Amino acid sequence: MTGETITTDVAIIGAGPTGLFAAFECGMLKLNSILIDALTDIGGQCTALYPEKPIYDIPALPAVEGARLIENLAEQIEPFNVPRLLGRRVETLTGYRGAFTLGTSKGDTIHARAVIIAAGAGAFGPNRPPLENLEAFEATGGVQYYVRRRADFADKTLVIAGGGDSALDWALSLREVASKIYLVHRRDKFRAAPESLRQLEEAVTAGEIEKITPYQLKSLKGEGGILTGVELATLDGDARTLDADHLLAFFGLATDLGPVAQWGMDQIRSTIPVTPSTCETSLPGVFAIGDVATYPGKLKLILQGFSEAAMATHAIYPIVNPEQALHFEYSTSKGVPDTK
Repeated sequence: MTGETITTDVAIIGAGPTGLFAAFECGMLKLNSILIDALTDIGGQCTALYPEKPIYDIPALPAVEGARLIENLAEQIEPFNVPRLLGRRVETLTGYRGAFTLGTSKGDTIHARAVIIAAGAGAFGPNRPPLENLEAFEATGGVQYYVRRRADFADKTLVIAGGGDSALDWALSLREVASKIYLVHRRDKFRAAPESLRQLEEAVTAGEIEKITPYQLKSLKGEGGILTGVELATLDGDARTLDADHLLAFFGLATDLGPVAQWGMDQIRSTIPVTPSTCETSLPGVFAIGDVATYPGKLKLILQGFSEAAMATHAIYPIVNPEQALHFEYSTSKGVPDTK
């Protein structure tokens, strides 16, 4: 298998929001960069998991849907013509600070002076419930783990299973379009933000959501992969069957750093420790930002990932330009660098 051979200043592994902003920061410092991602689209979890879900803690944007945030970030890097290698993951990393070589699953070879790992939590997938014939119902969309378009569930009867923020957030959001929503959890207590819990109780009282506790998923009903119902059971053996067009199961994500875990960097529970002031890992010249990075006081927020992107790229500048001092300037003073 033969892919592309590319030489650049910075290889950015991960094209989610922090990776995209790292590309912007590279461009502002006149550093060439490339984005590499295992997904076929940019945006990471914002695109794959919650494109229509509003995000409320991005500065200056009171609310922005995940897909729109990614569109804005992509527009922001347009002046820098950043190449993208999508639908492949980085398998190998060799070399040293100032001279790395990366190899991808499609045979690409990237030569880079520095590397930024912005891979979120790594490769991710849903924790799937252990139900018979699950794959048949997944294939038809009867069972789903993400909500990409709310309109897909218009006038449908939904069983939403889970006790965390995702289950509550989507139950509250989809009540506006679905004809009926059952919220199923194995315990009476939910693990979610206080405001979400307050809104849930209001929705239950208003008859917009029916809360079913303490029940667990037992089996799926239907033929040919077409879901017609979900059977529930308690630990005491009580059973109940709900009519359903779709089961939305929110039991968290299974994550895996994949080949990154074999590159010789220190790791703590599938995260990579970094120096807080530079975001450099234990492997000189390799930096980690966003959810994959950890240090004392770390908050897993997109806005913190943006800050880490700026710190990492400024720390990379002297690697690429060892004999040229970086004179810090505000963007209001220097504008967007001319890339022509």
